[in-house]
Amino acid sequence: MATTLDSAEICALLPHAGHMCLLEHVEDWNEERLRAVTDSHRLPHHPLAREGGVSGVHALEYGAQAMAVHAALLARRAGEPPRGGHLASARRLQLHRERLDDLDEPLYIEAERQFAQAESLVYGFRLWTSQGPVASGIASVFMR
Repeated sequence: MATTLDSAEICALLPHAGHMCLLEHVEDWNEERLRAVTDSHRLPHHPLAREGGVSGVHALEYGAQAMAVHAALLARRAGEPPRGGHLASARRLQLHRERLDDLDEPLYIEAERQFAQAESLVYGFRLWTSQGPVASGIASVFMR
């Protein structure tokens, strides 16, 4: 079984379209976690950019997309269609950067499932570059 995915495969698992599909490559995934990498934070016309930049708070969206891809991959493995979800909460959010667009290297994203039941999921997530941490937190999702 392949553990890597390219951008087209990732976007097919998400409800997002075009540049809003922020993850470009899944490097590895298993039952508990997914690790992805992207350069989308440096897009000249980033869909989340405001006032000339991409805020560090948008690291949460990168983490949420990694969580969604992981959940969709697990559903596919179980022979089920992916289910949509709504971000219910973010806790222990630590932002180490004011902006993401000024990072001059790839952004790594990891989502680790901490709890799962039929109607809700809890993931820890973190983002980093070779220069150090970018963001981390815990997010809860209500499944549709």
